[in-house]
Amino acid sequence: MANVTKDGSKKTGTRGKTSFGKDRRRRHHHFLVSVFYADGEKFGRVYTDKDKATRFAERQRRSPVVKSARITQVS
Repeated sequence: MANVTKDGSKKTGTRGKTSFGKDRRRRHHHFLVSVFYADGEKFGRVYTDKDKATRFAERQRRSPVVKSARITQVS
């Protein structure tokens, strides 16, 4: 479904900020590292520590067969 305003123009595809930081019951967050390889394969790994997720993504980016590595907060 496209984002269309009342005047008929399309809105840009920006996403809002999630409310993950506002939950006081939460003990830790989950960070998904998605690795995309040059041959089309995908790989994902979930970390609860952002530093470990960042280090893993940086290590994967150094590989010549990795096209991109992305970190997203999933909870």
